[in-house]
Amino acid sequence: MHNTIAASTHRIATPHGTLHAQCWQPATAKLPFSAMPILLLHDSLGCVALWRDFPALLAEQTGHPVIAYDRLGFGQSDARDDRLELDFIATEAVEYFPLLQAHFGFARCIVMGHSVGGGMAVYCAAMHPDSCAALITESAQAFVEDRTRSGIALARTQFRQPDAMQRLARYHGDKAKWVVDAWTETWLAPDFADWSLAAVLPQVRCPTLVIHGTEDEYGTKRHPQQIAAGVQARAELHLMPGIRHVPHREQDVTVARMIRHFLRHPSPGNPPPPDIFRYP
Repeated sequence: MHNTIAASTHRIATPHGTLHAQCWQPATAKLPFSAMPILLLHDSLGCVALWRDFPALLAEQTGHPVIAYDRLGFGQSDARDDRLELDFIATEAVEYFPLLQAHFGFARCIVMGHSVGGGMAVYCAAMHPDSCAALITESAQAFVEDRTRSGIALARTQFRQPDAMQRLARYHGDKAKWVVDAWTETWLAPDFADWSLAAVLPQVRCPTLVIHGTEDEYGTKRHPQQIAAGVQARAELHLMPGIRHVPHREQDVTVARMIRHFLRHPSPGNPPPPDIFRYP
């Protein structure tokens, strides 16, 4: 743990079960938040623990508190045994964002999502414009692309190997099979093939940072391009050469610096300096 960052654990009651959350608090910020928190939304196989050291690094680099939570059915949140509805991405913003806001007591936040969490973050910014001061997407899907489906189909095959499921169970316990099925069976379902962010992107009116790796195995650069072009606000797009689907793990310091620069320079015409793309 970074020495200047204090971490706290939270349990949040919802009508459908209890959520597990953590908050990383910089020494310069105090509760109630003197700086807007950054709210992290995880990917389809993710959870708080799988963000690893990135939330603490992000809090240290930006000076903002960072909040991450396990969606219902993931990580240390309560289990669920139902299938995901096809509107589950929008539902996360409608049902759970207000509960997180009420629990942590922030008036406004910076909402950031990785992969499918990026789509959820888009919906949060669109549906709660008074509560979302900025939007950050990382490796987010904007629609269902052939590359997306191919990557997920390959992953489904790989998870038939016992060791792969055992590794996932370290983070999700007995919920691991549900987590994999919720991801693969939803995204590969014929009824989900027409899903996209096209209708909701124009409702986003806060500054937006879009991060995507050029070698992302679940989506080409069309996804970040559509997100950046679709929002009705200043959008900053960073394609990271040679990076795959998890930029915050592959180049954590670089990603944290991008976010820091974006938050400190909200006006257009302020490209990040070259040293952002180098480690110290």
